[in-house]
Amino acid sequence: MLRPATDGDNVNMSPPPKYARVERERRFLLDRFPNTAGVLRIRRIADHYIDGTSLRLRKQTEDNRPAVYKLTQKVVAPGLGAQQGFITNMYLDENEFRILTQLPGGQIVKTRHSVAPFGIDVFEGELQGLVLAEVEFDSTSDADALRVPPFAVREVSTDQRFTGGRLVRASREELRAWLWESGIRI
Repeated sequence: MLRPATDGDNVNMSPPPKYARVERERRFLLDRFPNTAGVLRIRRIADHYIDGTSLRLRKQTEDNRPAVYKLTQKVVAPGLGAQQGFITNMYLDENEFRILTQLPGGQIVKTRHSVAPFGIDVFEGELQGLVLAEVEFDSTSDADALRVPPFAVREVSTDQRFTGGRLVRASREELRAWLWESGIRI
């Protein structure tokens, strides 16, 4: 059972959700895609966030590969360091995905560029102009050891405005204001 954190308190997570894994990730706001980045892989991602839930449907496409469909649940349970909470993924077939996308929700579309060790997301639509770099870790010590990349404007790992669940509801004006705080103009 999860217990809400209080000021100065660590979240007590006993026991963790049965099929979930701890998600440790650090995110960075960029003012543009780094021109010196050595891109290893490019994927187009369409995320459908189901209203009123912690569920996300994802369609991921890549040249010369079949599409990948996933249903993901993210349970927020911040802990020490880069811990965001728990994440559970379930793979779907195309028909299951299409049926579930009929549920009400919002969509985010982005292109993810794999630039070791980061995934650099370039957003489209209402979020055009937003560029985020993120990296996931197996341990808190690995997350803590990461140095802020030179192309980062600032770290936004704990800024809930830059999570998919919040960005899907953001207006263009809100995004513009959030980026303005970091000196980024779109």
